Amino acid sequence: MTEARHPHPKIHDVIILGAGAAGLMCAGVAGRRGRSVLVLEQARHPGEKIRISGGGRCNFTNLHTSPANFLSDNPRFCRSALSGYTQHDFIALVESYGIAWHEKTRGQLFCDGSSRQIIDMLLEECRKAHAQLRLGVRISAVSKGEDGFVVVSDQGEFRGRSLVVATGGPSIPKMGSSGFGYKIAEQFGLAIVTPRPALVPLTFDPALLAHFKDLAGVSVDAVVSCGKARFDEALLFTHRGLSGPAILQISSYWREGQDIVIDMAPGVDVLAALKGLRREHPRQEMVTALSGLLPRRLASVIAGGVGGPDRLADFSDKLLTDVAAAVQRWHVRPAGTEGYRTAEVTLGGVDTSGLSSKTLESRSVPGLYFIGEVVDVTGHLGGFNFQWAWSSGVAAGRYA
Repeated sequence: MTEARHPHPKIHDVIILGAGAAGLMCAGVAGRRGRSVLVLEQARHPGEKIRISGGGRCNFTNLHTSPANFLSDNPRFCRSALSGYTQHDFIALVESYGIAWHEKTRGQLFCDGSSRQIIDMLLEECRKAHAQLRLGVRISAVSKGEDGFVVVSDQGEFRGRSLVVATGGPSIPKMGSSGFGYKIAEQFGLAIVTPRPALVPLTFDPALLAHFKDLAGVSVDAVVSCGKARFDEALLFTHRGLSGPAILQISSYWREGQDIVIDMAPGVDVLAALKGLRREHPRQEMVTALSGLLPRRLASVIAGGVGGPDRLADFSDKLLTDVAAAVQRWHVRPAGTEGYRTAEVTLGGVDTSGLSSKTLESRSVPGLYFIGEVVDVTGHLGGFNFQWAWSSGVAAGRYA
């Protein structure tokens, strides 16, 4: 990719704010149409969230991507972009660069090597499309004039006929992310769906923490529910509360004051199993019985919490039912989330009612586009948010 070096460059066809997944994707597509493209990025390196994703291997898409994997105030909005550039289209791009990949579980695709391969691929796409990149740019103001947009920064003024906002959300602030894109949207009269951390661990109040303090590091497969949302993946006890894929997924649906319901022995009839053990091993202790179904430390906490007798023989049917419920219908009310510091993405963002679903262009401000995480479209865990970045980037890149 070529560096833009002129202090007062010509008017570009397209200025893109943000060199993350969506911004780089958009730049390559717009550039290939013969558009002169300038990408402005405040960080010193492009694609930082790509670099750290998937444990450094980048969970770059999901084989099973569909609109059902996304949350938005308008669930239908994502359909056009996702169908216009699918997961299979991105896989084909990855393969054209000779990047080896593998499916981990549930359709999640990762690089065999490093996430750096995805960044390098996107930068090469931009280079071939003659898109220019400026790093370390601090933007102080954006305005619209007769011939397009003016971006004022510590590296001078930049002018573009179209402006694409691909600044992401406030999640993982150490990567330099912020709510800057929302300020631009509000400046031009677009509404914002209140942002909140998503795909984020949940925290306990001090009383709950004290009860479960010995379980940090314990993991179980679980089914976690909140309202109609339900996920069956791993759950992890932490020093602050709960994490693991099932919890990260449900965090996008949970709101303060709500309970989540957890089944820590999915597919097992715990009550029937305990009754069978009471019949066959009446002298067995409850903690031993539960240890056949759960990690020993978790079994010990549950047995202690129910507070029954020691031996199974002395447990009534009602007490056994209570134990089974503690395992399979655990109602717990989190105190909150760990916040943007550990959130993988941001829920909410630029209200889709003000955008074209086909082009991601503002309905009220011609030439102004919003793509990627800054938009009120949030994917489930497992590569879906990257696919939204690729799809929305392509949608805008074809028109900006």
